[in-house]
Amino acid sequence: MKFSRRQILPLAANVAALSALSGIVMAQTYPSRPITMIVPFAAGGGSDAIGRVVTERMRASLGQPFVIDIAAGANGSIGTGRAARAAGDGYTLVFGNWNTHVANAVIYRLQYDILRDFEPVALLASNPFLVVARSTIAANDLKEFIAWLMANPDKARRGAAGWAALGTSAAFY
Repeated sequence: MKFSRRQILPLAANVAALSALSGIVMAQTYPSRPITMIVPFAAGGGSDAIGRVVTERMRASLGQPFVIDIAAGANGSIGTGRAARAAGDGYTLVFGNWNTHVANAVIYRLQYDILRDFEPVALLASNPFLVVARSTIAANDLKEFIAWLMANPDKARRGAAGWAALGTSAAFY
């Protein structure tokens, strides 16, 4: 059977269109395999605890297991860097916070770009910082407390959670 040019061109166009559509039809649904959640802080800490609660809910909702990857060190930069180098396919998430996505980028030269390499997904928790003092200290508000500290520098001690918390949270006694 002999085909004319007018018959072949539409046939070729249809074959090209069908081959392009076949890739769309054969795409996998997400998620189709386990998802990794990188927690860039020590096991047993607040980020680890919240990350485990969140991933358990996501596991139930998405029907896929989650692998918690504790990659602590360098104020969260090690784990965050690992997430930046992972394939951008949605199967690796990082539990970021103010340290990993603001402070480290300002203080250190990182091997990744916070703005270019990451996309925020959800705000999971908020952590207010407090200044607290003994009830025996004669201060009713922050202004009076600062005045008391300046008048009594030898009577105050400061406590903070980790070296990175300097200036962000404190307990005076």
